Amino acid sequence: MNDKTTKQDQTPGSLIAAKIETLNDWRGKTLTHVRALISQAAPNVVEDIKWRKPSNPNGVPTWCHDGIICTGETYKDKVKLTFMKGAQLNDPCKIFNSGINGKTRRAIDIKEGDEINAEGFKQLIREAVALNSG
Repeated sequence: MNDKTTKQDQTPGSLIAAKIETLNDWRGKTLTHVRALISQAAPNVVEDIKWRKPSNPNGVPTWCHDGIICTGETYKDKVKLTFMKGAQLNDPCKIFNSGINGKTRRAIDIKEGDEINAEGFKQLIREAVALNSG
């Protein structure tokens, strides 16, 4: 960021948008898509950026409602959406495909060309919000 960048330019939403822009490939499109699905499922969810450090200056996009619901990490070969309390969520559509045996978290690994079940994903978001609000 340059000296002319204002604090307003550094809102979590703008930082997530900037991260997506730097990806400039299928991972950015995927993150944009899941971000929209999260907003549709739970309009009151708050976007945040966590774990900013020199090796990851853009941090990790995070969606919260009375605590973290999920994170959106990007790797060379996938976008990983980790649900902090995923083990407590019902997943009848079998959206979770990573960390299945974990005692707390569950994740969704989306690789290039994968399609996410939008309605199943939105149901997981709504359920995670309800669990955090519980």
